[in-house]
Amino acid sequence: MWRSLRPLGRSAASGGYRRYAWTDADADCRLWFRMQAEARRLDVETDRNGNQWAWLGDPTAGDAVVTGSHLDSVPDGGAFDGPLGVVSSFAALDELRARGVSFKRPLAIVNFGDEEGARFGLACVGSRLTAGRLTKEQAYELRDADGISLPQAMEAAGYDPDAIGPDPERLARIGAFVELHVEQGRALDLSGDAIGIASSIWPHGRWRYDFAGEANHAGTTRLVDRRDPMLTYAETVLAARREAELAGAVATFGKIAVEPNGVNAIPSLVRGWLDARAADQDALDAVVAGVETAARDYADRHGIDLTVVRESFTPVVDFSHALRDELSRILGDAAASTDGTTGPSGKVPVLGTGAGHDAGILSESIPTAMLFVRNPTGVSHSPAEFAAEDDCLAGVRALADVLEELACR
Repeated sequence: MWRSLRPLGRSAASGGYRRYAWTDADADCRLWFRMQAEARRLDVETDRNGNQWAWLGDPTAGDAVVTGSHLDSVPDGGAFDGPLGVVSSFAALDELRARGVSFKRPLAIVNFGDEEGARFGLACVGSRLTAGRLTKEQAYELRDADGISLPQAMEAAGYDPDAIGPDPERLARIGAFVELHVEQGRALDLSGDAIGIASSIWPHGRWRYDFAGEANHAGTTRLVDRRDPMLTYAETVLAARREAELAGAVATFGKIAVEPNGVNAIPSLVRGWLDARAADQDALDAVVAGVETAARDYADRHGIDLTVVRESFTPVVDFSHALRDELSRILGDAAASTDGTTGPSGKVPVLGTGAGHDAGILSESIPTAMLFVRNPTGVSHSPAEFAAEDDCLAGVRALADVLEELACR
């Protein structure tokens, strides 16, 4: 499975992946998902929001156990973020069939669409629409860098944009959703554990900063006569780092657009996107407020007009305590039965994460939980993203143990 998926949407130049929503690469990944599902005699459907579902058992029976993740990527992303969860879900089903278990509840593997938000700037579009966290009207306003709207992109890919919207009936048929994901950090590597369980997702959001100045000639305009928004932007980037350090949080300006974007031209507009995350809401509020205060101070001093727009926000997500405790019990029992432990502690570590996931979006609607697989480098959203084969196989076994307990007993 890994070998067949690996080439899809991969950039020869960077070695990373460009699997953006409703593109040819996305279509290739969707076909791959369908072929894997059909090879396992699963019933495949695509819901109104473009999410793919592969069902074992009756989808309408209710109390279904669902696993899976996503196949799209950030710009030049790594091979594991998202795909590891989908590949591991199919592999876990293979493992359960090899064990000869009987399923008492329907089981589904899902590929959520546009989780990364790389094309339209909003993460988890497929799950947000399904859970009613994004309205049809809001979705229709989303546009990519070329001005193509979400409905236009869906229609060009052969899907009906008029059908998108909340899907409460589907969610009502799901009893539990468990998402496996490569860890985006080094907590497991530092603790010596191959597998972890998520406790919560930090509150996080994206803010767009528009710094408007005055375009002019880079070679003939005196420094004192300039209204250069790039200076204010640069100072704001440094302020974000300082505020994050003070709050024990993280803040990043990772995307920028410049007009007119000429080497010999002072910019008229610099647009930067702030990603900020913290362990609790108070810390996040302090970072965001501190960055904006500093930016406005710099803008006033340099004669720059500043507009700040919050484009997305997700409050802290506490995963279902009951389901989380159930996963801890299942994996603890599995480790004990094999006369081994999950790591030096003998327990499955429970850890928070600063990354958003579809499981977090769905947590308000259905019981959700997450498993993490060790990432020895801690690198994510990069071609250097990695997980060792032994750890990936440990993740498959852990997911199979969880699914067996939830769906077969």
